[in-house]
Amino acid sequence: MPAEIDILHYLAVMKPGLKYKGMKVGFLGLPDFRYYKYQTLANNCSKLKNSGYITEKYGEYRITGKGRAYLSRKENTLKVFNFKTEENTPKNSLIIYDIPELKKKEREWFRMHLKKLGFIMIQKSAWVGPSPLPKEFFEYIKTLGLRSTFKIFKLTRGYSATR
Repeated sequence: MPAEIDILHYLAVMKPGLKYKGMKVGFLGLPDFRYYKYQTLANNCSKLKNSGYITEKYGEYRITGKGRAYLSRKENTLKVFNFKTEENTPKNSLIIYDIPELKKKEREWFRMHLKKLGFIMIQKSAWVGPSPLPKEFFEYIKTLGLRSTFKIFKLTRGYSATR
């Protein structure tokens, strides 16, 4: 799905203007999609067009109102944090959570960030990792309404997967 989001971002900020082989171009006159394979872009554009997020007329793609609304929801829903943790940081915290099925997107987001924080899964909803959780991450969890869905325990001894 990241290619779809990039396509929507690109079409949202582009104004009518220069074209290169039917594609709108950036400031230098070059297409912005250099990191994607052609077939990936073609497939994602087709999917976005069939969903009503973009339209195509005379080889020119434009984002629709539905596409702008979708992009706005995607941008405003879940914040992405960039954490860097060292691999040999002691894992002295246990998190057990039960995020309901209705909040599947939030649950996947939570798991992704636990991995970024250096946590490892010991069971589906039980993870061990370094403590404490970063303050901005913890505050954001509260704003999502997830704070009541998990418990954090401090381990007396660091967890080792090789035991």
